[in-house]
Amino acid sequence: MNIIKVYKGKRTLEFWKDDSLNRSFKISLGFSPKGQKLRDGDGRTPEGRYYICTKNKQSKFTLFLGISYPNIQDAERGLAEGLISQDEFDLIRLSIESGRRPCWETILGGKIGIHGMGSSRDWTAGCIALEDEDIMWLWDQAEIGDAVEIYE
Repeated sequence: MNIIKVYKGKRTLEFWKDDSLNRSFKISLGFSPKGQKLRDGDGRTPEGRYYICTKNKQSKFTLFLGISYPNIQDAERGLAEGLISQDEFDLIRLSIESGRRPCWETILGGKIGIHGMGSSRDWTAGCIALEDEDIMWLWDQAEIGDAVEIYE
């Protein structure tokens, strides 16, 4: 399995294959990148362990690798803070446990992914952006289910 490691502070994405660093890329993040993503519209890029849950080759952002935000920990926090209902939590948990895309339609937000359109400044709504040539390379390597680890 491949692992994509994102280091928000260093603005770097690493692609690991067979326990070896294969390539490293410069990235940009959400327009307010510090800290954990808490809700839709906060401009933060999430932190934690996720996986590639969708691939969209017809994205307006060149190519789009969707990540499984919110994960169970994000949903637990949202439930504890009264941001989502028990039903929304259960739906997210079931999706994550079965390796599918979680619900992207709650107050926690969603539609977070890795895409193209440039890495020169933090401009996304919470996604990880690469240069177009870099997302094209990553698109060819990444598979549904690949781990995505996002660090501070």
